Amino acid sequence: MSTIDARRAARSRRPRHDHHDAPDTTAALRELAALPEGPERDALRQEVVSAWLPMAGRLARKYRNRGEETEDLEQVAALGLTKAVERFDPTLGKAFESYAVPMILGEIKKHFRDCTWDVHVPRRVQELRNRVRRSVRELAATTGRAPTIAQLAEHTGLSQEDAQLGLDALESYSSLSLDAELPGAESGYSLLDTLGSAEPAYQRIISRESVKPCLRRLPEREKRILYLRFYCDMTQSRIADQLNISQMHVSRVLRRTCERVRREVEDEAGEVSRPAAHA
Repeated sequence: MSTIDARRAARSRRPRHDHHDAPDTTAALRELAALPEGPERDALRQEVVSAWLPMAGRLARKYRNRGEETEDLEQVAALGLTKAVERFDPTLGKAFESYAVPMILGEIKKHFRDCTWDVHVPRRVQELRNRVRRSVRELAATTGRAPTIAQLAEHTGLSQEDAQLGLDALESYSSLSLDAELPGAESGYSLLDTLGSAEPAYQRIISRESVKPCLRRLPEREKRILYLRFYCDMTQSRIADQLNISQMHVSRVLRRTCERVRREVEDEAGEVSRPAAHA
């Protein structure tokens, strides 16, 4: 018999739980199913829910040590109980207890699956995590050490890839604060201190490389005026004296040349982005 079959057989031999706090609401549930929607039905439904709330609360408190507030879990259990009361069909001959308990537990497990993870993890990966977590505990209790991926795969019946995926997901339930102190680091250093910041020089490099081809195509006189103004930091008046032209002419050349370069850079950028937009 395989390990999986042995565990299933052990679970099947366990005695079913006797819910001592399960009230007898058989007659009320039959009446509820026959009533039309309205205030009378709403009042009877609330009465049935109230009668079963102690049991729902007890089921919720079984999960109180898993990081959630007990009151929140009790509210989730009450939601599952309300759904069970609303959907139960007494004509099928099934005891309400056997219908309500799975509904309540399912609502609690759904809450843990959907609402308590700090990192979004697909449902399949969550299920792999749960299987791997149980196997890690069982194997560690048996061998006294952490199991290998091959041992986990054999114990769970999963492939080694899925076993590794489930093992990785063990670290995804809760996230570490950026203010957490770095392990092994001097006091006062946190994860936040390891994050980089945007480098403003990158944008300057991009801008400089973008205008280079346009500058090369300019006439020599316009190149010289731009060089004197922006690289030598000369005033327009000094440039005019050096080139024996008026300051007004220097101003017009600078304005016209800068507009031409800007327009050419924008046109080239548009040519580059258009094929990507149509892809």
